[in-house]
Amino acid sequence: MDSISELALFQAIVDNGGISRAAVALRSSPAAVSRRLRQLETRLGVCLANRSTRRFNLTDEGLLLYERAVAILESVRDVESEVSSRGTVARGLLRVSAPSDLGRRRLSTLLAQFARLHPGLEITLFLSDAGVENMLDGCDVVLRFGLPGDEGMVARKVASSDMLLVAAPSYLERYGNPATPEALSAHNCLRLFRRHRVQGTWRFMHEGEPKGGSSDVEVTGTLASADGAMLREWALAGEGISCEAAWDVEEDIASGRLVRLLPSHPMQRIDLYVVFAPGNPVPPRIRLLVDFLMHEFGDALQRLEGRAGAGS
Repeated sequence: MDSISELALFQAIVDNGGISRAAVALRSSPAAVSRRLRQLETRLGVCLANRSTRRFNLTDEGLLLYERAVAILESVRDVESEVSSRGTVARGLLRVSAPSDLGRRRLSTLLAQFARLHPGLEITLFLSDAGVENMLDGCDVVLRFGLPGDEGMVARKVASSDMLLVAAPSYLERYGNPATPEALSAHNCLRLFRRHRVQGTWRFMHEGEPKGGSSDVEVTGTLASADGAMLREWALAGEGISCEAAWDVEEDIASGRLVRLLPSHPMQRIDLYVVFAPGNPVPPRIRLLVDFLMHEFGDALQRLEGRAGAGS
């Protein structure tokens, strides 16, 4: 019998006023409770109580053990409660990385909300469109488009988004509206710079074909950036055509600041994943954030995407 169980048994005997009542409370038999008490006394080498059929009186040693047992068992319960609470409460430092525009426009608000729910948590947010990877960049949680290159990471899909070609009315007034994907070669296309190279290929999907299909269009332009938010800003300023996630430009399209181009030529969709390192168990601060984002962030993005699609 372990020491904590012995102390719990002794406290139950004293609190219930004797062996018989303790047996009822413990759902045991008086003989079993009496035997365990004798074993405790034998191990300690002292008599803990003077007992008869009518009385159960603690000896000095028994009183000392009872007082200490109560304090110890309370401490054990406090520790268990604190440790258990960590399964539902996030604490410590949490480093999160996300694409820049998505982080500024959507994630920042959600992280502030999550921090309010968990006052013991400190969150650091890194924004980058350079293709951040967990193990290489020292982040606990990464939101990224597409699966990570490191197969050892855990990746859960948060949401999917349509990719839309957009331009400002001022750009279209000067250079016209492309009628086909191939016509983009005559336009100034705003391109993303990622992992040391410019993304100069835009993929269009062929709907209606038996097995689907796609075609790639090579685009060029005078402006590129590793910051996706900058591409959107250039598009708003009339500098060129940008390929944007629906949730990043939904409000701009609704207000008329940007115009969707080639709506009958859908582009390849993108998947947003939340990526983190495996663990057994996964630290509560990571697990709770992932669950929070899956619910709050995913639902919000899907609603925005639905409105963008309805307005196209």
